[in-house]
Amino acid sequence: MSVKLVDSTRLIAELSRHLKEKKVVTPPPWAKFAKTGVAKERPPTDPDWWYVRCASIMRKLYLKGPVGVSRLRREYSDRHRMGHRKPHTAPGSGSVVREALQQLEAANLVTKHGNKGRVLTEKGRELVEEYCERIAKSS
Repeated sequence: MSVKLVDSTRLIAELSRHLKEKKVVTPPPWAKFAKTGVAKERPPTDPDWWYVRCASIMRKLYLKGPVGVSRLRREYSDRHRMGHRKPHTAPGSGSVVREALQQLEAANLVTKHGNKGRVLTEKGRELVEEYCERIAKSS
């Protein structure tokens, strides 16, 4: 089953639940205070936002191949309000992306691909495809 054919919000929710229940990743101590980007005014209100971000990163790595931190920061960018001036696009937090990638790498779901960025390992691809199959069968 292709990841593109499955509802992305449902896939990310299922993957994040798996990451939390199996304790694959754990939020760092600073995660409850951190904003997810310079354009944000407050930290996320969802207590499980770390698991959702890790699942979302896994999905993006599955779809877009070798991706580095800078490209993922661009993926999570947001509109930065500039007072009276016109808003600009500001990248997402590099610290959040980097820490999430490092945790997924420690869990053997992601690996470095030379200088091109990171890719999902076979184990990571199987996990994403397994949840795609489950979602496709249930709907």
